[in-house]
Amino acid sequence: MAATPDATPSAQPERPGMKDGVCSEFTVFTKIKPGHADALREDLAELADGSADAEARAALRQIGTLHDARHVIFDNDTRHMFASVFDGSWDTYIDDFGKTAVGARFDKVFSHTEGFPGVADPGVKDWFVARQAPAGVFVSSYPDLTVQRIWKDQRVNEAFQAVLDTPEFRAALDDPANAELLATPAFQKLMEEAAG
Repeated sequence: MAATPDATPSAQPERPGMKDGVCSEFTVFTKIKPGHADALREDLAELADGSADAEARAALRQIGTLHDARHVIFDNDTRHMFASVFDGSWDTYIDDFGKTAVGARFDKVFSHTEGFPGVADPGVKDWFVARQAPAGVFVSSYPDLTVQRIWKDQRVNEAFQAVLDTPEFRAALDDPANAELLATPAFQKLMEEAAG
């Protein structure tokens, strides 16, 4: 997007990474410290364990911008990749993770990589930027839907599906007083989507 002549410059520096609508991608490649691959693998397995998931899930809900994330160990246990998709600004994304239980997870995982200063270190953003490689192509299946919107849509759908299953709703469909509403294209589309 081209800047307008009277546009105010951003207070944040330009960050690497591609965007598609409201979604941004973040991919970091790091070198694993010699002899740390097994410990990193163990820490990742512990993070993936469902019993440790409640605190992280609560933090992710609190942050409310992460679509997905993944860690990969590759190149014969010498390199590590972290990749994610998120909503909003890059700086806010990094700041938000540092303020929650996820920050401790970042510290644990990235402590096995060379030079990681710690998520609370003022230089951590520069460290990530130095290791970030923007995607050559980044496409989202839902570029205009934030995580918050997806969660809201899910709650509305669950509530609507629950209404559809009630005897009161079935009775309302059979009530001649509702015939005009039921015949509208909007209601017909709603029912088609609910059936789909």
